Amino acid sequence: MSRPVARRAKQVPLRTHWFVLTMLLVCLATMLLLNGYTHHMYGAEPDGAVRSPGKLGGAPPSIVKGGPVIDAGEGQPRSASPKPRTIALTFDDGPDPVWTPKILDLLKAQKVHATFFVVGTEIAAHPALARRIVAEGHQIAVHTFTHANLTTVAGWRRDMELRQSQSILAGATGVTTTLLRPPYSSEPAELTDRDWESIEATRKAGYLTVLTTQDSEDWRKPGTTQIIANSMPRSSAGQVLLMHDAGGDRSETVEALSKLVPRLKARGFRFATVSDAVGLPDPTRKAGLLDRGRGLAVIWAMWLSDFVLKLLTWLLYAAGALAVLRAITTLIAARRHARMRDWLYGPPVTEPVSVIVPAYNESAGIEAAIRSLVASDHPLEVIVVDDGSTDGTADLVESLRIPGVRVIRQANAGKPIALNTGMQAARFDLIVMVDGDTVFEPDAVRMLIQPFGHPAVGAVSGNAKVGNRGGLLGRWQHIEYVIGFNLDRRLFDLAECMPTVPGAVGGFRRTALERIGGLSDVTLAEDTDLTMALCRDGWRVVYEERAVAWTEAPASLDALWRQRYRWCYGTIQAMWKHRGAWVQRGQAGKFGRRGLTYLLLFQVLLPLLAPVVDVFSLYGLVFLDPVRVLLVWLGFLVVQMGMGLYAFRLDGERAGPLWTLPLQQFVYRQLMYLVVIQSVFTALAGTRLRWQRMERYGSLQAPASTEGFP
Repeated sequence: MSRPVARRAKQVPLRTHWFVLTMLLVCLATMLLLNGYTHHMYGAEPDGAVRSPGKLGGAPPSIVKGGPVIDAGEGQPRSASPKPRTIALTFDDGPDPVWTPKILDLLKAQKVHATFFVVGTEIAAHPALARRIVAEGHQIAVHTFTHANLTTVAGWRRDMELRQSQSILAGATGVTTTLLRPPYSSEPAELTDRDWESIEATRKAGYLTVLTTQDSEDWRKPGTTQIIANSMPRSSAGQVLLMHDAGGDRSETVEALSKLVPRLKARGFRFATVSDAVGLPDPTRKAGLLDRGRGLAVIWAMWLSDFVLKLLTWLLYAAGALAVLRAITTLIAARRHARMRDWLYGPPVTEPVSVIVPAYNESAGIEAAIRSLVASDHPLEVIVVDDGSTDGTADLVESLRIPGVRVIRQANAGKPIALNTGMQAARFDLIVMVDGDTVFEPDAVRMLIQPFGHPAVGAVSGNAKVGNRGGLLGRWQHIEYVIGFNLDRRLFDLAECMPTVPGAVGGFRRTALERIGGLSDVTLAEDTDLTMALCRDGWRVVYEERAVAWTEAPASLDALWRQRYRWCYGTIQAMWKHRGAWVQRGQAGKFGRRGLTYLLLFQVLLPLLAPVVDVFSLYGLVFLDPVRVLLVWLGFLVVQMGMGLYAFRLDGERAGPLWTLPLQQFVYRQLMYLVVIQSVFTALAGTRLRWQRMERYGSLQAPASTEGFP
């Protein structure tokens, strides 16, 4: 393999790209963690449906037998009860965009004030409703950040629940409060020892705890009549009545409230906020500027996290749709292409062929490549263009003294120039270009040139297979060649929009090459650039699956990264260079609107979206239903496995390596989309990438007979 002159390129500054990408991933992970915590660690059960754990008797007798407003401060704990014939209406779990406004309208019409124990996440979602509660003279109080059970959560989370709910309240309404109703709490007589420990801890944080004396049990949805019955006082004693303005359909609560308030007023009861009912000073205070700013920052962060999740969801849908679309189109195309396997392009092509082998430091594998070519069952000449090798490649080829093999030496000028040099020296009109690490089957050249029987065919792509497929990395690349590259080539062949004839095995008509001026060195993917230029010039480029050649794949992750980085970046360069094909007519237009669109969707956008699938999968495993997420992943894997089995059958390959396909999803796939991400960053930065030459191992041997490469 040759390489471009070093002075024509510069090293890409990778650190900046990876720093930006890392920061984006950190921000994304932070947003998802925030969203997952605020939306999926929410205590969804109604307060009365959960019993507090622990034994009774932990609270002091004076508290158990006392009132519902508790001060568990140092010294003797105290409690307070509502004044006689006074009802403190309280509403939990809001604000809700549907039911809270209805309840506020009803209370305003009845000229009644109530106390709303609000959840921090709901305030962040509906800050205007929280402001309306305060503006209309109602009392607003804390019901934690995510409706967490303060009795059972760890101390750090209890502190965070209180701190964040207070912060959001300050940001949304401009006030703070010292009133707290713990979720899943009940009457003082029901306090357990763990409940009391929690109340003492919240008192140290500066809160008064508000329990209830009467539960409407509207969360059970027992019907309007039963809610009214549950809410009616049994005596003239004051009550703290529990109702809900969120947590589901509250139509029964609204209807019951519209009847309950007039009925209680008629019996001589008055309504008040909690602090007024028990004779306490106003617990709300105006928030400081810093507290308001901190609260607004939390609200905006939650809004941003919601937006990020919605965006990720739509991107996930897009990635899924693209993956399904690609699977359907490639499988349909592969099936149709298989039916055309014996289709003839014209009379048999028997004319001799010039094979050009560009070589830069290819001593490890050049002998096997040359011997496989001269063992061909079709007449040919072999031209080895030594591009300034320093490892004795040219000397090695000359020492073989094989008839029909010529060596041309030139100063290092790059692979495209070496191929142009070989083309000028070629004696025949049909030219085959071969990498120096590729081994041909004996019939590969003959099969490769048969499509030239049709005068419109300007180039033919052969079937490149991975020869060194031992180990996981080798098997994964083998799978990629069979499922990815070869299935795509069948589709491109049918759609007449082949974007790449691989450098490992490709045939060309000399007149077609001369008409476009030969190969160009302005991109790093000279084979893709050449193929696109031929398509834009009106030539057909086809795929001949029976022309099999064996290539040496990278044997390490570092070598694989460098090779695929060059391929991907070079492909993006070529796509940009030939973007005008999108608006051309004829064969060039087919290539542009079909081939370039396919590359953009499935080889650029889909890999860019692939991390979304992985990120969302992790999010789902942590915060959603992990079984459902695993089932979706298994479904995706089944589709991949089905495509693999079919592609392997079409290529005549054993299906054994497919057992590594699930492992490929965890390592190899991530490496490939990171390659695309890095290539896009490099392209956007306008930096020219230096040639990344792959190390040769000499692992391939020329086939000993016509039975094929093992």
